Amino acid sequence: MLDKLVEKGNTVFFMEQNLDVIKFADWIIDLGPEGCDKGGYIVATGTPQEIVENPESLTGIYLKRELI
Repeated sequence: MLDKLVEKGNTVFFMEQNLDVIKFADWIIDLGPEGCDKGGYIVATGTPQEIVENPESLTGIYLKRELI
């Protein structure tokens, strides 16, 4: 369903924690560095590969395993 929206030129924005979904994103905004009152800041932005290469991103550590 999301593919059809994108094919029609729409922008799709959603929040996700499932790495199987995140790895297919065109662009990621990684919030952190932790949850609740220790988070909510933009830690990294970019493609999945750029997130993996960003040393500030905890998401990148786990995402790297999915991209191998």
